[in-house]
Formats: sequence, structure tokens, C-alpha cells
Amino acid sequence: MGTMTNDSAPALLPEDWTRALAVVAHPDDLEFGSSSAIARWARQGKEVTELLVTRGEAGIDTIAPEECAPLRMAEQRASAAAVGAVGVEFLDFPDGTLEYGLPLRRALAEAIRRHRPEVIVSINFREHFSGGSAFNHADHRVLGPALLDAVRDAANRWVFPEQLTDGLEPWSEVRFVAFGSSPKAGHYVELSGQDLADGVASLDAHAVYLAHLDGFDQKSFLPRMAEMAGEWAGVPLATGFEVFEV
Repeated sequence: MGTMTNDSAPALLPEDWTRALAVVAHPDDLEFGSSSAIARWARQGKEVTELLVTRGEAGIDTIAPEECAPLRMAEQRASAAAVGAVGVEFLDFPDGTLEYGLPLRRALAEAIRRHRPEVIVSINFREHFSGGSAFNHADHRVLGPALLDAVRDAANRWVFPEQLTDGLEPWSEVRFVAFGSSPKAGHYVELSGQDLADGVASLDAHAVYLAHLDGFDQKSFLPRMAEMAGEWAGVPLATGFEVFEV
């Protein structure tokens, strides 16, 4: 997991809930840590739906966007199946040029109102990832604040009121939003060996994408990160989250 900047002792992520919505920018975002937790939750009988804000069409330099999008969408569906997610949905925002604004907040609020999750999971939106120095992807940095704002929007019937038709009502029961791979993680999920194996399988499902990452060894990456997070959390294997209570 790398060095955590949160000075307090890590706490277990609460698991007394039944329905989550995992919202990320791109296919493969969940698979760099959070999908192992999704595997654990699915094994507990929880329902986790994955929502991808883009289709990942700009993610592979040698494949044109119109060809890339269907490939990456198929890989994400296979990845979700590997960890027991109950469904995968895609919005149609442009990969690589995601902008904070009302269109994004509106689409996210609609999804929250429709899926009615108790918990939302996403990817780190800070400038850097845990243990790394590379600047975080623009889409990730945009999505986090928009998602947190959309949780509040979804609860307020006077924000995007045009959505409140055909039985769709405000939803104010999101308890917290948890961001994986954050340098400010303060919570953790303990993983079993099987959870981790399922997480590795979910990352493996992104075969076309991973084939274009020079020098990346996906077989060792997740186990190494889970062991480092476990050392931080005081358990054999774990994955960390930065949690915002609602």
C-alpha cells in the first residue's frame, strides 16, 4: 500500500450494509485494489454494481477509440464477473477529458437515485497515489469531487428535480464514500487469499489493456500491495480506503 499519510491508526471499513455502487472513470480503475474488496463483499451476499463514467476509449495508444471502447467494455464486464459484481453500466462521458460540472453531477445523481446504494466506492482523486509520485490522472481528480457533490445532489429534491419522475425519488441513505488507493487512507478491508485471487483474476481480465503497459507485472502487483496494506493495517492482507462520511 505504501506509506500512509494518515497519522491515526487505521480502522476497519464498516460492512453492515447490503448494497454498494462502485463508480470510477475507466475500465481497470477498480481492479488496482478495490476489486478484491468487492469479491469479499459479494461472497458476503452484498450487491455491488459497477458504474463506469467513460468507456475507456482513449486508453490504448495503438487502438483507435471506436475500436478500443468495445474491447475495454467487454474486459470490464469480464472483470466484474470475476469478483461477483451484479452488473456493469457505462455512461458516455469522454475518456481523458472529463470535466467537473453540472452534466457530470447530474448523471451521477441520477445513478445514485436509481441504484439507491448505502455505500459508494471509487478510486483515489488526490494528486498522487499511495506510495507513488506520479501525478494522478485528470479524470480521477475530476471524478472524486463531482461524486461527493452528486451524493448531496441526489438527496436534495430541488436539485435536478426533472429526474424525479416515474417513481424516482431523492436518495439520502448513502452512509459513506470510500476511495481506494488513496495516500490519505484511514480505513481498511481485510482480504482473504481467495479475495485477493479473485482480484488478480479481475485485473487479468483487462488483457488487451495490460498488454500495452510496458514493464507492468500484474501477477505480482496486487499481492505486493495487499501485503503492504496488511502490514499497515496489522493483518496479513488488506486494501485501504479514504472514507468520507455523509
